[in-house]
Amino acid sequence: MTKVLRLPDPLSSNLQHLKGSETIAINAEARRLRALGRDVVDLSVGEPDFDTPGPVSAAGIQAIQKGLTRYPPNVGVADLRNAMAKHLSDLSGGRAVDPDRIVISTGSKQSLFNTCFALFGPRDKVLIPSPAWVSYPQIIHLARAEPVMVPGEVEWGLKVGVKDLERHTDKLTRGLVLCSPCNPTGAVYTLAELKAIGDWARKHNIWIVSDEIYRRIHYGQGPAPSFFDLPDEYLERTVVIYGASKAYAMTGWRIGAAYAPSPVAKAMANLQSHTTTGANHPAQIAAAAAFSDPRVEQEVVKMTAVFRRRRDRLVERFRKEAPGVEFVEPVGAFYLFFRVDGAKDGLTGSKFCDRLLSEHAVALVPGAAFGDDRWVRLSYATSDKELEKGMDRIMACLAEFEAISA
Repeated sequence: MTKVLRLPDPLSSNLQHLKGSETIAINAEARRLRALGRDVVDLSVGEPDFDTPGPVSAAGIQAIQKGLTRYPPNVGVADLRNAMAKHLSDLSGGRAVDPDRIVISTGSKQSLFNTCFALFGPRDKVLIPSPAWVSYPQIIHLARAEPVMVPGEVEWGLKVGVKDLERHTDKLTRGLVLCSPCNPTGAVYTLAELKAIGDWARKHNIWIVSDEIYRRIHYGQGPAPSFFDLPDEYLERTVVIYGASKAYAMTGWRIGAAYAPSPVAKAMANLQSHTTTGANHPAQIAAAAAFSDPRVEQEVVKMTAVFRRRRDRLVERFRKEAPGVEFVEPVGAFYLFFRVDGAKDGLTGSKFCDRLLSEHAVALVPGAAFGDDRWVRLSYATSDKELEKGMDRIMACLAEFEAISA
C-alpha cells in the first residue's frame, strides 16, 4: 500500500489568529475600481490629504545629499530623539521628558508591536476598549497574548470607564491599550478620565499602552490630554506611542516612537535590533525638522483648522439631513463614526458599506473591522469637494434603506 505523504502545515501557528487589515483592503479595492474608471470617493483611509510641510521635505532631501543614508543608530538618531523630547515637553507645559527613553521605529505600528512584544506573552490578557483600531488585537495575538475587547458606552462617546475595565479584569490581566484621540470614533478622554484609568492600572499593577498618535489633531483647547500631563508616577508603567504620520502629513515617511520606562525601552531596542535595526535614516532627519521647526508648527495649526471645519460640516449635515442617525461627535482625529442599524431592521455596517461601494461608489469602513458592525467609519481626511460628493451619496444610500424599512 502506497503511503500518502502528508506535508506539514505551510504556516506557523504564530499566525493562527492573523488576518489582513480591513482598512488597507478596502482602500486597495477603491484604488482598483478607480483604475477601472469608476468615480469612487474613498473615505476609508486614515491618511491626511495634505502634502508634507516644505521644511520637512527639504530636511529629508538635504539629509540624502549629505550622505546620511547609512545605518542609523538602532534607537534613533540623537537629533530626532532630542527634538521629540522637547516637543513632548512643550506640549505638556515643560515637564521633563528624557530622550534616552524614546525608541524610534518604522512607524507607530512598529512601536506598538515592539511594546506589546516586550511586555506581553502567553496567558497574559490585554484589555482593548471597543470599537478599536484594527491592528490592536492582531498585534496582541502576535505577542501570543489574549486581546479582551471592552465595549464602550454609547452615551459616553463609546469610551470606557473604570467600571467597564473592572468587569473584564482578572488575575491574568496584564495590560490595557488605550487610544485617545480615538480611531475609529474621534472621541477624546479628558485628563480626569485618564487619571482615573491610571489609578485603576496602578491598583492592579497593569501596563498602559497609550496610543497618542492623533494627539495634535484635537478640537478642544490645545493638544489632547495625555499621560504626559499627569505626575511622574503615572508613567512608571505606561508606554506612550507617538509619531509624525498624522498631524505632520508624513504617513509614507514611516516614523513612529515609543516613550517607555528605561528597562522597557532597552528591551524594545534589543528587539528592534533583530528586526528593522532602526527607521529610515533620511526620514528621521526630516522628522526632527517636523518636531522642531516653528514653520512646521504653523502648518500643523492650519491643517488642524481644516480638519475642524470639515468636522463641523459633517456634523451639520448629519444633524440636518439624517437626524435619526446616531454618531459620535468627533473631538479629535479625523473620523466620523455613525450608526446604521437604525435605518433598517437587520442592517449591518458591512451590508451598508457593500451597497454604498457597489451602487454609490463610496468607500467607507464597516464597524465590524473595529469590533461593532452596527457602525461605520468615515474619514474626512480628504478634499472638501470629495467630501461633499461622498456625503451626497451617503445620504442617498441611507434614504434608500430607510425607504425600504418604512
